[in-house]
Amino acid sequence: MSFAQVYTRSVVGLHAPKVIIEVHLSQGLPALTIVGLPEAAVRESKDRVRSAILNSGFQFPNRRLTINLAPADLPKEGARLDLPIAIGILAASDQIDPESLSGFEFIGELALNGELRQVTGSLAVARAIKAEALALKSSKVSKSSKNNGPPLNEQRQKPQTAALIVPIDNGAEASRVDGVTILAAQNLKAVCDHLQSLTDPSATDTHLEVVQSKPTQQHTGYKVDLADVKGQHHARRALEIAAAGGHSLLFTGPPGSGKTLMASRLPTIMPDLSDEDALEVASTYSVADSDYDYGTRPFRQVHHTISAVALVGGGSRPKPGEITLANKGVLFLDELPEFDRTVLEVLRQPLEAKQITISRANSQMTFPANFQLVAAMNPCPCGYDGDGTGRCRCRPEQIKRYQDKLSGPLLDRIDLHITVPALPIADLQNAQAGEGSEQVRTRVAAAHKQQLQRQQKVNNELSPSEIDKYIQLGEGEQQLLQMAQQRLNLSARGYHRVLRVARTIADLADSIDITSAHVSEALSYRSK
Repeated sequence: MSFAQVYTRSVVGLHAPKVIIEVHLSQGLPALTIVGLPEAAVRESKDRVRSAILNSGFQFPNRRLTINLAPADLPKEGARLDLPIAIGILAASDQIDPESLSGFEFIGELALNGELRQVTGSLAVARAIKAEALALKSSKVSKSSKNNGPPLNEQRQKPQTAALIVPIDNGAEASRVDGVTILAAQNLKAVCDHLQSLTDPSATDTHLEVVQSKPTQQHTGYKVDLADVKGQHHARRALEIAAAGGHSLLFTGPPGSGKTLMASRLPTIMPDLSDEDALEVASTYSVADSDYDYGTRPFRQVHHTISAVALVGGGSRPKPGEITLANKGVLFLDELPEFDRTVLEVLRQPLEAKQITISRANSQMTFPANFQLVAAMNPCPCGYDGDGTGRCRCRPEQIKRYQDKLSGPLLDRIDLHITVPALPIADLQNAQAGEGSEQVRTRVAAAHKQQLQRQQKVNNELSPSEIDKYIQLGEGEQQLLQMAQQRLNLSARGYHRVLRVARTIADLADSIDITSAHVSEALSYRSK
């Protein structure tokens, strides 16, 4: 046998398309050529693979080797292709039985001694394998129903998924996807012994570790708690509304008033992630090679020196940015006016669309960006305007120039504008501890559940047509909004955001109807 095929996965953005590695041995001077748009790490795999094969007790074929990575127009990057390339070479040279490769996919980086090293994106690969199996089963069921095929009990059988062989350090991560068999291996020799045992009963099987799927943990706990916030009842109320309806939030106040403290507590009162959302978030962090506490809401706090590409994603081969890492969680921008204005303006479209599309000359990638924006700023350059102490010496034109760093369209997209006053030391010393995150999260979860039952999405995601359907106002509430529109100069976008916030306030009050009190409170958060 001088030809072999091995299945693996590349990682492009957050997706893991299938890659077929074709290995052909032919006559000629010894050489190894890799084609199919390999980037530097893939091209360098030839040296790692050669040493790993020799140090694992196998022979490296002394012939001309051509390795094709199909599809040829899909860029291949990363060292995750080392293991499948090595397996393909051994199969093509008849050192392992090519028939044993059926039903397997492989990812893993090889050390020179044949050990398998951890790679990024294993969770995305496992999710792609499961999605492909489900799509194939759905297609077969559809064809069977058209052709009066097998009975329903046969159609409902579990889809056949390929087993995924990964480095042992990736086993726990990949096993979070239910329905995909994950085999974890320590080295190349163990993988080959296992494959040989499938077709040769006399071969020694190292019994690769079958990593069992772990029960999904909905809420793993946070290190901070909302009870740490003393006083600031108005801001705490806004934080609860934001958590219940997925609304964006802007805190304005002097230094040390608790803006950052409260923002960091927002994830602790948000509803628990669903199983699918938790997998989506974990998959993003797996691709980005970042640490993530599984089951918790992401909280991304970025520095004001960040670039636009780092914030929204990009590069010659688009990669996810901070807004994608904050998907299903919170993106916190402290000292908002200190950010470059061009950086802030790129947030306008993702705040509306809940996704970002990065277009380049040779590729286009769409990343999820369903995050909650929480921002904080001082009222003036020195930070003490209006705090009652008289410390502020900023001139009016300085204050205006400082506040004008934020564009009207961006501010119009922020639902809740909250002024956070400084608390006197005496009040901090005497203030009783407020409600903890668990108590507040119970109310938020109840309101969130109402929204999903009513409209299958949170209030902040309602489109204008859905607002007309699910948010009905009485005559008195309509008149109140008309008066407010004249006084506050509400745009059409601002009007819709007031309605969404009012709907969330009513949900927290367990009210079917939106009353004037709910509308008035919603308007109070737009008066800035």
